[in-house]
Amino acid sequence: MDALLMLRNIKVENANAIAGLTWGFPTISNFVGFVHALSRKLPADLELKLEGCGVICHNRQIQSYQPRGWGDHVFALTRNPLTREEKSPAFNEEGRMHMTVSLLIPIAGILDDRSEPKVLKPLIEQLALSLRLAGGTIIGIGAVEILEPPEDYEGLQLFERKQLRKLLPGFALVQRSDLLAEHTGHCATQDPAAEPVDAWLDFSAIKFQAELPDGVVDEQTQAEWRYVPKPGGGWLVPMAIGYRGISDLYEPGQVARSRDSTTPFRFVESVYSVGEWISPHRATDLKQLIWRYHAEPETGWYLCRNSYQPKSIKSKSPSIPLS
Repeated sequence: MDALLMLRNIKVENANAIAGLTWGFPTISNFVGFVHALSRKLPADLELKLEGCGVICHNRQIQSYQPRGWGDHVFALTRNPLTREEKSPAFNEEGRMHMTVSLLIPIAGILDDRSEPKVLKPLIEQLALSLRLAGGTIIGIGAVEILEPPEDYEGLQLFERKQLRKLLPGFALVQRSDLLAEHTGHCATQDPAAEPVDAWLDFSAIKFQAELPDGVVDEQTQAEWRYVPKPGGGWLVPMAIGYRGISDLYEPGQVARSRDSTTPFRFVESVYSVGEWISPHRATDLKQLIWRYHAEPETGWYLCRNSYQPKSIKSKSPSIPLS
């Protein structure tokens, strides 16, 4: 990382709140894709590249309601015009949300007279406002900062700690595939027929278990229902982290009606894992918050990953994504 770009307090309206089988926050690929599109729009002569991003959420407002005041939430959808038969036309349900987020974006490349902060910041802000973030409209950016980290170790530690505290109040989304792998192994030990999806659902399902007093086996005795805690600790959420190829990689233009006739094409399905919302100042360094692409076309995996590792864990368990 030669420099750090911070887009602080980005206000987005009508962003996509549905991410595969999950809902409540856009998938991480929406943010990494936004940074990739922003990097491609930078002038080529600057020789700068934006590599990945960290996502910090300050506020969100999902456009949903509970019809009966309790129970399942229902998305607040737009009303489409009636058909000639005076019936409601069929449409795909879209979940929308408003949100305020900040992005930490590493910059690869040397800043010179053409790309000094006072010249580059207005350009990046103009380009960012012209793009969509997770399908939503960017209506404002609180601040655009371009910072060059110091080279010495102590200075770098102070620099990163200062930047992380700037992002408060807010929560950063990090990957916790290690907890999913650990819980998957535990479920397989308890029930050999259990599948990875069962372990993944435990991080989102609300479960209660009936317990009888010790030594009582009478069916007439009333059981006591107790809440079953979710695996692990912290604010853990199921999330989509990328895609898995389910077909061969076709040559450009070989598949009819594909979006791009100059890029190889492959059919894919979503890949799911577990994430955690943490306070930014809990991270040991900025790198632990950064999500990056990890594409393996030869094996068919197209994932977004980050290197967050809790202080209490010395070695990270192997990632077991759920596809």
